[in-house]
Amino acid sequence: MSESDLSALRERAARGDNDAIGQLIELAAEREDFDELRRLADGGSKDAEDQLVELAAEKEDFEELRRLASAGNTDAADILAELNE
Repeated sequence: MSESDLSALRERAARGDNDAIGQLIELAAEREDFDELRRLADGGSKDAEDQLVELAAEKEDFEELRRLASAGNTDAADILAELNE
């Protein structure tokens, strides 16, 4: 996907286009793009937050999991507890 296509997708997502948000989440997960997933999650996308937790768990990114857990994400907290056992 070209940068201009990605920009257009981001613009659609910013206007609340759920299909565009879903596509961005999928692309970000494939690229392991934590920043994009964080931006989408911070914008209110629960799906992006879920994907961010999953990716952080796969990468054993304790810092990201702690950040998510401290923000109230119980899945991240549970994963942290499991990884620390």
